[in-house]
Amino acid sequence: MAKEGVKEVKERFVKKAETEERIEGEVRFPEGYAAEVKELVARGGSRGELTQVMCQILDGPDRNKAIRRNVKGPVRVGDVLMLLETEIEAQRIGGPRRGARK
Repeated sequence: MAKEGVKEVKERFVKKAETEERIEGEVRFPEGYAAEVKELVARGGSRGELTQVMCQILDGPDRNKAIRRNVKGPVRVGDVLMLLETEIEAQRIGGPRRGARK
C-alpha cells in the first residue's frame, strides 16, 4: 500500500466534510484517547486548582504508555480521562525530587 500524498489526504477530508450533514445546535467533539488515572502526584496552581496525575493510555498509538498530565477539576484514582493528544507530558510540579543532587 503506497503512502498517500498531502493533496490526496486533503481531498479525502474535503469530500468527507461535504457528505456529512450538519444538524442545527449539534455539538461535535474531536475523538480522544482513553487514559486511566493510576496515581495522584501533586497539586498545583496559585490556588491548588490543578492536580498532576500519572495515567496509563488505554488505546491509540501510545497504548500502555504511562504519562504525567495536569487535570483541572475533581479527579480520583481509577477515573478515565479522554486525552486529545498523548505525546506531550506535563512538567513536574514543585522543586527537585527528594534525594536529587545539584
